[in-house]
Amino acid sequence: MHVLGILDRGADGGTLERVVDRVVDQLSARGRVGVVRYDATIADGTRAARETAIGGDVTYDLGADGDWTATGTGLSVQGALDSLASDCEYAVVVGVSDLRYPALVVGDESDDSEAESVPETAGDVIATVGSPADVSDDLVGDLEAAEPHRTLESIVADVKRSPKADRSGAIATFTGRVRAKDAADDARTQYLEFEKYEGVADERMAAIESELEERNGVLEVELYHRTGVVEDGEDIVYVVVLAGHREEAFRTVEDGINRLKDEVPLFKKEVTVEDEFWVHDRS
Repeated sequence: MHVLGILDRGADGGTLERVVDRVVDQLSARGRVGVVRYDATIADGTRAARETAIGGDVTYDLGADGDWTATGTGLSVQGALDSLASDCEYAVVVGVSDLRYPALVVGDESDDSEAESVPETAGDVIATVGSPADVSDDLVGDLEAAEPHRTLESIVADVKRSPKADRSGAIATFTGRVRAKDAADDARTQYLEFEKYEGVADERMAAIESELEERNGVLEVELYHRTGVVEDGEDIVYVVVLAGHREEAFRTVEDGINRLKDEVPLFKKEVTVEDEFWVHDRS
């Protein structure tokens, strides 16, 4: 699922909503869209320090026409995205600045006084528009060039939809996550940051998937590795194998993660409470 943030840079409410509608219409022509809205004003009148964390009010609509809605205090934007990932090709998140996804800014780019009041987005700004008419037809392509949001559940859902699924008696998975410490007295890891050799990393993962799928009894293999900042406790990597029986499923999951770590050009920076370093510099 590809995620687009939409931020208000001083536009009136009507313009913002018309831009959201225009974007959703464009994306709906390509697939199902989930819309997430967040009210960052909490009970004491202050703004939540981290908008994607639990707090405030989160509303999300499943489907471009708003045919299904969930809302409530205590939900999180990240949780809403995770819920949508198995059913939607796209998600639009309105009014959240700390998303690590591409963003569309709505407002007058030349109005510096308004710009100063808008929090910086954590993702790349792919366009700034003043009206719905300014939303380019290239928006979908620009969005799809960015890394998608995938969860273990969404990848499992994908393999279950495989044409080969009726021959499957097993799905095996592996999840790698950020470990805070190796030992009790270690400095706590705050986050890891991953960079990949563009093009080469994706091609190598696709080749590993294809080679593993040539095994007898292995029907589908999905490898996914996040890039950018991944915080303590968050998931980094998934391996999902659809197979005829558990033996080949388990064996292929283990081989899949080992080959990904050995063969895919990914570079890892570790940031602890005491230090930061690129791991390959210390190996």
